[in-house]
Amino acid sequence: YSGADLADGSCAHPTIPGRVSPLLPANHVTMTKGTGLVHTAPAHGMEDYSVASHHQLPTDCLVDESGHFTEAAGPELKNKNVLEEGNEAVIKMLQAAGSLLKEEKYVHSYPYDWRTKKPMIIRASKQWFVNTADVKAAAQDVLKKVKFIPTSAVNRMLEMLDRRTFWCISRQRYWGVP
Repeated sequence: YSGADLADGSCAHPTIPGRVSPLLPANHVTMTKGTGLVHTAPAHGMEDYSVASHHQLPTDCLVDESGHFTEAAGPELKNKNVLEEGNEAVIKMLQAAGSLLKEEKYVHSYPYDWRTKKPMIIRASKQWFVNTADVKAAAQDVLKKVKFIPTSAVNRMLEMLDRRTFWCISRQRYWGVP
């Protein structure tokens, strides 16, 4: 089938009974890489989130802060680590449902935490969003009071702040984010 034949279709979720997942076109998936349709996990990546937002889909996150499946993922997966026993549990569930077409080892290019050297799972979470202009102005005012060594670094920092289009005030990382 071509992607156009499948667009606007739907399929049964492979592990959550009764859940239906739409087949969606996405600009970041091209015909050279497949059908042009994409499996989407809206709570686990910017491109997927954009597709879900465009189609007004929920961005439920089935993974908690410690990397374990939540209760919403189902009793077979609840509390299992996503990157460890969770993978094996999903494979067994797909086999039991007769939905596993092929299994092979694949080295995924997860982003890694620079401090722990462990793979990170990108996940959506609640945030506070504020007026970008207010944050930018406040940050620039505070930076002007900071003593920089070398002094030329202040200009680079102020230019970076001026170019920044998105801001996130976060308590998820105790060292903060810009």
